[in-house]
Amino acid sequence: MLATLTWLGVTFGIAFGSAIVPVISIEVFVLGMASAESAPHWALIGAVVALGQLTGKMPYYLAARGSIRLPSWLHRTQNNRPASPRRERFRLRTKRIKMWFETLRERCHRHPHWMAGTLGCSAVIGMPPFMGMAVIAGLARLRLSMFLGIGMVGRFARFGALAASPALFASWFHF
Repeated sequence: MLATLTWLGVTFGIAFGSAIVPVISIEVFVLGMASAESAPHWALIGAVVALGQLTGKMPYYLAARGSIRLPSWLHRTQNNRPASPRRERFRLRTKRIKMWFETLRERCHRHPHWMAGTLGCSAVIGMPPFMGMAVIAGLARLRLSMFLGIGMVGRFARFGALAASPALFASWFHF
């Protein structure tokens, strides 16, 4: 029992870390943990990973929504240097991206169900990336309860299926 709780705590920590720093692969960890002989039930693994992932995505959502203030070193400063051609091209590209985000934000305000559907697809299949969708959901001012509900159900479906897959394959192929 204590070993199971310890592993679930480690799983939560790694899920939280992978939500903050996306270079950590929680999918590989879930497959490895679910393949272990004394692994907890797949639903428990899926729930803990989903909770850890959403806890890690909350700062992105809240910062995009404007509910938390980012540190000053993350804010852009104005400089009085003359713009080089390379800098000017970059500024134009980022201006286009900013306009695209503003257009997307307005569409999400007009069609909140479209935003909810996109967030749900992102939570389950990972396309578009869930980290980006957490930011867009914050920018679109999607209700926190909707973000948490859709995110938790989608992430549970994703990681629950992933945790159940080693047992599923093992039952198909008797080694």
